Amino acid sequence: MTRAPTIAAIPQRLYLSLLASAGTIVFGMMDGTVSIFGLIFGVAATTSSTAAVLVAGASGAAAAAVSMMAGAYLDVETSRDEMAANRARLQSEQALHAARDDVLLSNRLAAAGLTPEQSARLVGAVQHDPDALKGLLLALQAGPQVSLNPWEQALWMLLADFLSAAVPILPFVLLPIPQARLVSAAVTIALLVGLGVGRARIAKRSVARMVTETVAIGIAAALAGVAIGTLVERGFGA
Repeated sequence: MTRAPTIAAIPQRLYLSLLASAGTIVFGMMDGTVSIFGLIFGVAATTSSTAAVLVAGASGAAAAAVSMMAGAYLDVETSRDEMAANRARLQSEQALHAARDDVLLSNRLAAAGLTPEQSARLVGAVQHDPDALKGLLLALQAGPQVSLNPWEQALWMLLADFLSAAVPILPFVLLPIPQARLVSAAVTIALLVGLGVGRARIAKRSVARMVTETVAIGIAAALAGVAIGTLVERGFGA
């Protein structure tokens, strides 16, 4: 009887985690798509061996996904530790100047760019409510009380990076290399268009600009991979 609410809450919990991790997911998909797109085309331009292309793509995708996962974890953990340190420092300042929270708040507001008149109005609005005054000080000094979960962000990054990296690789599993190149390019560019739209919505920027920028980065990675692969083959090929 006690398990039913927990099981029923899983989809909602995943949905909230997905929303909180939207930026991480888009970034992970962008990294996985672009990096493996460049790698796979660099290898496919210099070999007719499907096995060589798949080994390079799969190993590169796994290594990149784990690396990005570790990076996401460390980034969120560092940010959370920094917020905790800022809160501790603020509490120390408040303990030393218990009767001068209004002065501390004025200083924080001035550092945030508010004019003396704006600072005075805000301080006046909360100076008779100690909890509100301290809460506003904390928000200015240390950021939001609720921080991201580093493990959630890391796992979303791993999933997004690895799955998106599979998109340019999969055509080489199903098709001969000449046809796979074309199909891989088409589906990867389609994915990059979708990622550009996602970036535009998250950043509240022009969709056309974000799509163009995202697709251009992907194409540049593929061209760089082909150029490097060709140079290496010509320089060290038998």
